Amino acid sequence: MGLMSDFADEVEPDGLAVFRIACERANISLPPLIEQCCRWVAPETFRELPVWYPEAHRGSPLCSADWTRRYTNTRRSTGETAEKSDTNTRANWALWQALGFPRGRKPKNWTVCHIWGIDDPDFQQCNVVVQDPRFYTCVANMVALPTPLKAFTDSVPEVKLILRVCAYYLYGWTCEHESVKEQADLIRSGFIPHDYPASWPTPQRDVHPPGLVPCSERTLGFVRNRKAQIRREIDGAGPLYPRDRVREVLKFWSIEASS
Repeated sequence: MGLMSDFADEVEPDGLAVFRIACERANISLPPLIEQCCRWVAPETFRELPVWYPEAHRGSPLCSADWTRRYTNTRRSTGETAEKSDTNTRANWALWQALGFPRGRKPKNWTVCHIWGIDDPDFQQCNVVVQDPRFYTCVANMVALPTPLKAFTDSVPEVKLILRVCAYYLYGWTCEHESVKEQADLIRSGFIPHDYPASWPTPQRDVHPPGLVPCSERTLGFVRNRKAQIRREIDGAGPLYPRDRVREVLKFWSIEASS
């Protein structure tokens, strides 16, 4: 009780500042951890299919396979029924397939992390980047990290920046959403952070990061299957399928998916 009271009565600095000081005292640097643990989609895979689920964004409705009804969930405690929405499901499907795993399967204790999003340390703003279907299942906008490192991509600006720089030189891409234009312009100008990993690509280093997963025949098979499914859905899915939005996303990425 006394300890908690003392802590509450003190004027504590921001938790991230406390974390940085602790890392310095323990001689811990975050970029080398990220450098060694990240798993990246191969550029060839990205070029084959930049966005895997053009119908989806974070918060989009979850519907039946034929797109004729919305899924709902009823709480046992209250009996209230609410419509289900996509939290990160299709982003997970996209990245793990692009890394060579069948849909719905992934190795244990790994988490999908979006590279570009709204930089809001208080987590008060809507993340309009991942609510945009152009970027939600874009495989250049995601990396896989061991789950304990997930929080760094959400809350540590230095980690976000080095990932965005690497994605630019690896895929030739920065996020086009207006909300992140300032940092995207900075990265395209050639800015390299001082703590940027030495094994990652730059204008002077045409290399792949050590965690890059090569494009395999299995992955290409997943690409072909996904393109075929998009074509089938455009032609024959039910009334809840967002055809106009899907066509806009495909046009944005120059993806040929028409039958």
